[in-house]
Amino acid sequence: MSNEMLEGAPLIVPSTTDHPMYDAVVEACRSVYDPEIPVNIYELGLIYTIDINADNEVKVLMSLTAPGCPVAGEMPGWVADAVEPIAGIKQVDVELVWEPPWGMEMMSDEARLELGFM
Repeated sequence: MSNEMLEGAPLIVPSTTDHPMYDAVVEACRSVYDPEIPVNIYELGLIYTIDINADNEVKVLMSLTAPGCPVAGEMPGWVADAVEPIAGIKQVDVELVWEPPWGMEMMSDEARLELGFM
């Protein structure tokens, strides 16, 4: 099974980090925790892309630590519920993606420290 990706194309779509609401959306994502791991999903590296357009519509691409995660069906809703109340946000669309597969190397140093991997 091969992953035919465009040469040089990033596996993870870049976030719109220059949007004035980006930091608030990141903070909202940091309020959501994986129930099985005492680290928020942002530090775990589960939030792949935060895309905010000019109309303040947010699209979040996220993954899970494993496809069989017991809260797979609920987690996107938790993220949407966390982001929606931010003042000025029009709409939130959270999509689960499995490419690239999540790996421990996607965790922040804070998460690794918290979980004893450092």
